[in-house]
Amino acid sequence: MADTIHLEEGKALLERLLENPEEFEHHHANEIARILRQIYHEEGVEAYLAYVQRIPEEYLGEILLELPENIKDLALETLSVPKLVEVVDELDSDDATDLMQDIEDLDEAKEEEIRSNLDEEDLEDIERLKNYEEDEAGSLMQTELFRARLDETIAEAIDRLRRLKEAGKLANVYQVFLVDTFDFLIGAMSFEELITLDFSKTFRDYFGEQHKLIQSVKATDPVDEVIKLFEDYDLVVLPVTDRHGKLIGRITSDDVVDIIEERATDQIYKMAGVDDETEEDKEIKSITVKRAVWLGVNLVTAILASLVIGLFDETIQAYVALAVLMPIVASMGGNAGTQSLTVMVRQIALGEISWHEAKNAIYREVVVSLLNGLFFAVVMGIIAMVWFHDSKLGIVIGLAMVINLLFAGLFGAIIPLGLRRVGIDPAVASSVLLTTVTDVVGFFAFLGLAKAILIQG
Repeated sequence: MADTIHLEEGKALLERLLENPEEFEHHHANEIARILRQIYHEEGVEAYLAYVQRIPEEYLGEILLELPENIKDLALETLSVPKLVEVVDELDSDDATDLMQDIEDLDEAKEEEIRSNLDEEDLEDIERLKNYEEDEAGSLMQTELFRARLDETIAEAIDRLRRLKEAGKLANVYQVFLVDTFDFLIGAMSFEELITLDFSKTFRDYFGEQHKLIQSVKATDPVDEVIKLFEDYDLVVLPVTDRHGKLIGRITSDDVVDIIEERATDQIYKMAGVDDETEEDKEIKSITVKRAVWLGVNLVTAILASLVIGLFDETIQAYVALAVLMPIVASMGGNAGTQSLTVMVRQIALGEISWHEAKNAIYREVVVSLLNGLFFAVVMGIIAMVWFHDSKLGIVIGLAMVINLLFAGLFGAIIPLGLRRVGIDPAVASSVLLTTVTDVVGFFAFLGLAKAILIQG
């Protein structure tokens, strides 16, 4: 389905699904969420909530989790406790935990009432998963998985899997995890491999060295390690163990993709000084206020750069060409710094750079910026000479460009590392600090050199 759909077509599809609820099985939750989001934006809150109320509980939970936070929160505030109990009951443990956390953030009393009506087993899973920190592997884990013991026959395992599937207790099963008598993880076997075996034999009969080589994480391992394993080994699912090695859950690729997407989106928004949740809200007032905060910070840095220019007002009056060329020096420095800054922030976010590697990273960015500075200094110096028929002016802008690009590369690398060192998200404040440096250094170097070479020289 395309990212956008005509509203009437979307509503017609939704009406057909509501008349034949079993047809929801043939449509992804994200597809329905896009239609609901379009209804919300084009027809308003009441129309959106009316449709939400009519969607069967069996499918509603996954649809809600595909919606933007502000739209999802409206539904959670409106839906009754009995309906939400059914919604949570239908979800896998990881999704149920996420939805319960959303409800708790909105209304603790409502969340408590829902908890009191959940099955003991479901509640136990949710409580266990909620205990993990957001940056721990356990926070992405679901407890639903398929395991088999080595001495179990393949026929017995497949029959047990069939019963679990029919009871709706398992979904998206990719492999069987092999455990010993005490549930310690010892291997895995794909279903593609499983169906080629003799069903009358046990897993032990086929268990070889290749099945022992399985990637896994402990529930307390960092999420960054989970992401790296999925990327390095092209995994679809990853088993999770407790600190002793007992199998307690699994992480599926869809959750990892969501985390990567969320981090990338959050990083892009932060570097631009905007808030992703506010932007989804579409409310002009809230968006304006949020953006105004960062625009105010930028105004302060712009005034600082203007103060530097003010120090050389007589120089500019005496040599008007400087006013024409000033923005070029600042712009080139800003762009060079942004290149270094983006690379460093991204490497930090992906965990690809450690503190002992920082020295080499800074050196690389400085050298690259210096080489670019030298090249473009020659180019711009020649342009300035030809443009204003003044060789000294070409020398001034060339030297200023080298100086500014050198500082841009240096601070583009140092600023995010320094912010990370003191516990501040580099994506949030790096660009503002870097802009201040490149503007101030660029203007000061250019105008200072002009005063020394063109005016006093």
